[in-house]
Amino acid sequence: QVQLVESGGGLVQAGGSLRLGCVASGSFLSINGMEWHRQAPGKQRELVATITGSGFANYVDSVKGRFTISRDNAKKAVYLQMNSLEPEDTAVYYCSANVVTRISSTQFPVQRYWGQGTQVTVSS
Repeated sequence: QVQLVESGGGLVQAGGSLRLGCVASGSFLSINGMEWHRQAPGKQRELVATITGSGFANYVDSVKGRFTISRDNAKKAVYLQMNSLEPEDTAVYYCSANVVTRISSTQFPVQRYWGQGTQVTVSS
């Protein structure tokens, strides 16, 4: 079983910064892409940032220049540094990981796992 545990959410004033972390644990071979999503009240879950296994990052337009996604493969972790936060960034933030597992000597399925979510609230 694979678990993703998030940390780092909280309450911050507009213009402030927060750093989210997400660590994977359990039995698996490796992790491919990792992502951060967010869901604001009354809205659909939104993809915020992605990072490939080799470290290539991509962002939704609304956070470009303010958020930075990074990963530490040795720690099986992904991070989201959020600067210049705005009230519109208020949401529950979820990490996800595409995890490579092993069923047999020839079967290595990739499954997506999700963290439990961490609340980020930005006050104006």
